[in-house]
Amino acid sequence: MTASPYIGRFAPSPTGPLHFGSLVAALASYLDARHQNGTWLVRMEDIDPPREQPGAAGKILKALEVYGLHWDGETLYQSRRSSLYEDAIEQLRRQLAIYPCTCSRKQLQPYHGIYPGLCRNASSNDKDLPDTPYAWRLNSHDEVIKFDDRIQGLQCFDMKTLGDFIVKRKEKLYAYQLAVCVDDEFQKITHIVRGHDLIDSTPRQISLQSALGMNRITYAHIPVIVQDNGDKLSKQNLAPELPLDEPRPLLVKALQALGQEPPKGLEDESKADIINWGVENWNLNQIAKSSSLLESEL
Repeated sequence: MTASPYIGRFAPSPTGPLHFGSLVAALASYLDARHQNGTWLVRMEDIDPPREQPGAAGKILKALEVYGLHWDGETLYQSRRSSLYEDAIEQLRRQLAIYPCTCSRKQLQPYHGIYPGLCRNASSNDKDLPDTPYAWRLNSHDEVIKFDDRIQGLQCFDMKTLGDFIVKRKEKLYAYQLAVCVDDEFQKITHIVRGHDLIDSTPRQISLQSALGMNRITYAHIPVIVQDNGDKLSKQNLAPELPLDEPRPLLVKALQALGQEPPKGLEDESKADIINWGVENWNLNQIAKSSSLLESEL
């Protein structure tokens, strides 16, 4: 049986411009795809309007181009794909895989973010749906999900400790986990390289992929870049925007963060030469098997 061709992706949310942490994630995803002569796609995860920043999507795409991370094909925008997400919700309803949940945040406060299954027995039939606003949750059946992470090794998650998760929110917005699975299947994604902060999303996505009869994906989770206080470099923490005037020093710094040991003086070479060195010398085994790296130590 012939293996599927490698198809990877970088999928930022337009909540702000790219920063160094997101450059590291994008570069890892890009180099892993190109090293294996694969396809590299970009998807804009713009399904949460209250958190999005006007113009951020354009800034993200511009930064990727400036840093030499050129993607294949058209950019996919999740905001244009609501009908496909609704189709997935309907499929899950027919399979009795999801249930309506009316629980408020106040009700769930004592459970510290782990949904205790209070609405698990609620009917998903139209005639029985609640009159008050409700979300749709996937019934995970308290499964144990295992996967072999290409960087972090064998991972095992008890879905009982993660809780049944939302696939469509009370305000009718589609949840991240659902949209990601639908789009990964649509784009025939075979490999995902992303930050360690998303590693507990992987069992949720595997559970949902299984419920929807989707293909399994191979995952690799890189350490996230953190500040000295332990906070992840993020748009929410006001991490500095990537400078667009001179990408070479940060490209080399990102290679170092990924354990790739670029040769001295590489940042004096052209941007294309830096990227080409990264593609030719890419070694996933050199990436740290940890959840985070201090930016100040790079």
